[in-house]
Amino acid sequence: MNVVPRKNDLRLPQPPRTGSAAEQFRNPNLKLIIDLGLIRRNVEHIAESCGVPLLPVVKADAYGLGIEAVAETIADLAEAFCVFQAREAIAADLTARTGKRALVLGPPEFSEAEDYIAHRLTPTVCNPSQARELRKARPALCVDTGMQRFACPPEDCREALIAGDCREAFTHATELAHAEKLYELTAHRDVKRHAAASSLLDHRQATLNAVRPGLAMYRNAVTISSPIVELHHSRGPAGYSGFTSARHGVILAGYAHGLRKGPCLIKGRKSKILEVGMQSAFVEAEPGDKVGDDVVLLGGSLETAEIAASWNCSPHEVLRSLTSAATRHYRYS
Repeated sequence: MNVVPRKNDLRLPQPPRTGSAAEQFRNPNLKLIIDLGLIRRNVEHIAESCGVPLLPVVKADAYGLGIEAVAETIADLAEAFCVFQAREAIAADLTARTGKRALVLGPPEFSEAEDYIAHRLTPTVCNPSQARELRKARPALCVDTGMQRFACPPEDCREALIAGDCREAFTHATELAHAEKLYELTAHRDVKRHAAASSLLDHRQATLNAVRPGLAMYRNAVTISSPIVELHHSRGPAGYSGFTSARHGVILAGYAHGLRKGPCLIKGRKSKILEVGMQSAFVEAEPGDKVGDDVVLLGGSLETAEIAASWNCSPHEVLRSLTSAATRHYRYS
């Protein structure tokens, strides 16, 4: 007779005693080198070029580069930091670590203003009701200028700004017209306005009273690579897909680690990822390549924009995907 164990008799696996779950599953064969010195120089250049306060975007664990390390490196250059969820800032102890407030760009997670005040967080509100509820926390108003997500409709902006006693208003702008619309909808009130993220930093009309650099901070500061562990001369169609190549190598990184088919570099030479499996991938190799050579998946002359074009996605998705399971190594050049 089969006996079904009672709930209390089940022996469930215990979580790791040290380190976060994400750290436990990082791939040691996928190396992520983050140049904090270059990130800082990028931010210094943005500050000098824009001439307005910076609100660096460190959401999603600073795009997978480590919110704590990145924020500490540029804290003195920032007026505040931007996250998407309050728990991101709280988990990283962001405001205590940097001495700066954090603007929570996403919809409200707490209904009590005191929860934001206690952690030195500025909530974002999207309508008059939310603005009234979180008034004590001096919320920022997100204005809908075209994104149509987590934002206040134009017709409700005046009421929401007054209801929340808002001193800050912003929009998620993808074009200059969105920044101009933000100014138009908030012109009746004295507020700090910001619209420009990385794509609009070069447009002076979009900088307003502050800018929110994200991807631009990390440009050329990241290298992701994995070593060749096997090399083979072709003996006909290979892999799951039956690809053909005179010579191919194998790396221990796959789609479980955010990798897709596309360009790569071997010894600085442009090459191709021929096929991607769950935890390994085939790369096109040449006679001079050998086991142990690094296959660069991002970095050097291979930038996020080129990979994004191959993957048919955004550069942000490329960076976050490839950093999701890589093992981090920091340097300061």
